[in-house]
Parts: sequence; C-alpha cells; structure tokens
Amino acid sequence: MAEIGKPRSSDRGSCHTIAWHRRAAVIDVAGNVARVQERIARAAMRAGRAPGTVLLVGISKSVDVERIRRALAAGLPALGENRVQEAREKIGVLGRPVPWHMVGHLQTNKARDAVLLFDLIHSVDRLELARELDRRAAAAGKVAEVLVQVNLAGEATKGGFAPDELKGAVEALGGLSALRVRGLMTIPPPVEHGEQARAWFRRLRDLRDEAGLEHLSMGMSDDFEVAVEEGATMVRVGTAIFGPRAT
Repeated sequence: MAEIGKPRSSDRGSCHTIAWHRRAAVIDVAGNVARVQERIARAAMRAGRAPGTVLLVGISKSVDVERIRRALAAGLPALGENRVQEAREKIGVLGRPVPWHMVGHLQTNKARDAVLLFDLIHSVDRLELARELDRRAAAAGKVAEVLVQVNLAGEATKGGFAPDELKGAVEALGGLSALRVRGLMTIPPPVEHGEQARAWFRRLRDLRDEAGLEHLSMGMSDDFEVAVEEGATMVRVGTAIFGPRAT
C-alpha cells in the first residue's frame, strides 16, 4: 500500500499533477505581467492611443493562489474568473486588492452570488440573466455593472446576442434600474493567428460605437495586441501571465 500523501507508481494522473506543479513554480509570473503590459502599451501606441486606456484583466481560472499573489505584487490591475464558486474561494483568501471580473458563462441561479462578488460582469448573454441580475442587485441595494456579450459569428457553442439583436437588447437592459451597461464583450471564432481575429474585433468596435457605449472587452493571450489596435479597453489574458493550466 502506498504511503499517505505519496503517489503510487501506477498513479499516472497524480504524478502528472505533481510534475505540473513543479513546472508552475518556476513560471516568471512577475516578468510575464511586465511583458504583457509592455505589449499592450506598444499596441496602444501603434493605434494612437494612450496605454492607460486599456485594462489588463488577468484570467486566474484554475490558477493557484500563490501565483495570483505574485501577479498582484507585480502590478496586475484586475482579476477575472470563469466560475462563481472558484472566485468565492479565492476572494476569501486574497480579499479585494484589485477589482474582480466575471468573464465566464453565468447561470441564472448564480446571479445573486455574482452581484455580490464581482465588480464587473462581462458575460450578460441573454435577457433572462440581465433581469435576474437586476433583481438581485436591487435587493442588495447596489447597481450591477455589466458588459453585453455579442456572438458575432452565430456560433452554437457560445452565448451572446446576435449583432442584429444588440440594439434591442441594449435598450431593454437600459430600462433596468439596478443594471448599468458599460460596453460589449466578445469571444471571436477560433483562428490560427491573432491577425485573423482583427475583422471580428473591428466589427465589435463598430457595434459599440453604434450603441454609444464605452468599453470593449476583447482579446486573449493569442490575440490581445490586435484587439488593442482595434479599440479594446479591456483584454482578458490568462496563459500569457500564469502559464499553462493544469489538465
């Protein structure tokens, strides 16, 4: 029988996990934060924008607390989570040194928790969710700040409003007293190179301008520079900061 806390030689999954954690320990998180911020600054300047107009949101899904602490110490200005429960646990340990953003699909039955936990919700993808967030925010005596998710390519695997639904959706959300729509968010279709996402980012910028909104949440580790060049005010970067996730 294997000793408690010591993996059996046949337990390939446990050995893989231990090896992954050893690799994670040497990831230069602080250096990655600095490098990503520099790349954002250069992309902004190429577009004639001030670097300070773009917020770096570090996506900490499945990232251990120690690496998050190193990123925060290096100046990471915001954190993003995909799951309410994981965010709750991390906030319980880390507190709120920076704003916390919800960037993943949000179930309606998690609306109350999301309103209480997050400073900004990026993924309002249906009216039912918006109305429940409004109801829960009103009950908590606060205003929930949100972005409207747009499904630019009509992908069945992704949530979000179609471009031709967006005007009506923004108007409907504007009538909810405890909800404040700050801008738009999108996840473009998979591409081989970041440059191939440019047209999608440009399309979201045009929709944002038509709606008269402020923010654009678009761009991830493989394409955030292109997103900044096309007007992103928030980029959601995970692996370029924290390294690969455990599998």
